[in-house]
Amino acid sequence: MASHRFDTAGATTRIEPARLTGATVAFGDRVLWSGLDLVVDPGEFIAVLGPNGVGKTTLLRVLLGQIALTAGTAMVAGRPVRRGSTHIGYIPQQRSLETTAPIRGRDLVGMGIDGHKWGFARFSRSRRRRIDEAIASVGATAFAHVPLTMTSGGEQQRLRIAQALVTNPQLLLCDEPLSSLDLRHQQDVTRLIDNACRTRNLGVLFVTHEINPVLPYVDRVVYVAGGKVCVGTPDEVLRSDVLSELYGSHVEVFHHGDRIIVLADEERSSHLHAPEISDKPKEIG
Repeated sequence: MASHRFDTAGATTRIEPARLTGATVAFGDRVLWSGLDLVVDPGEFIAVLGPNGVGKTTLLRVLLGQIALTAGTAMVAGRPVRRGSTHIGYIPQQRSLETTAPIRGRDLVGMGIDGHKWGFARFSRSRRRRIDEAIASVGATAFAHVPLTMTSGGEQQRLRIAQALVTNPQLLLCDEPLSSLDLRHQQDVTRLIDNACRTRNLGVLFVTHEINPVLPYVDRVVYVAGGKVCVGTPDEVLRSDVLSELYGSHVEVFHHGDRIIVLADEERSSHLHAPEISDKPKEIG
């Protein structure tokens, strides 16, 4: 497991990527999570874990300015959250890229710069350089000109990472980036994101049900369950006593070599680290 390797001396020269204080999200009588205090430091890799439907994706959507907090505050790069912040790079849940349009990998990456604008993109030398650099940083140059429909799931995910990095963000939000990938590609994608975290000194929030591929890289864990949140190092959080308190029932945590296995009672075990359904709190206008 990773240690807190981010450079706290260097962090003083860069505003903290994200801060949540007393953050609570609820809709109706259901509280997804409450009282979350979290500071994401530059160069810090944080995994967001928990069972199905507890609000892990909602945490990312709060920072994206898409969902309003019920209570508390959320800041990105020292400012209140807002939609369309260029300080954030975002890797959404993977979807099939079925399209009849002749979109290439570099076109997808370019949308990270100006995909929110109407009309034709300005093909300036600076724009091309930024796209080329982002593509090269994830090892995608060889298939950057290939139509997306002819690329593999692992290649598409590399291009999505490049798209998220092309604006040189301070905060990288990753929503289930390992889903639908085999173990080799899960490891490749995790290494790429960790490398971006270290070399670019950006904060990473990484939502996943696949605990083990990220464990070697994680500095801290945010574990969400039962309307509560626990934040700490993997050794502090991924323990039977801590998770049993979160779930309100007995949870076993087994260590097998470098792997961790989390098992709850029969009813919950089928949902632990399964693909998350979308949450539906109040959205911002």
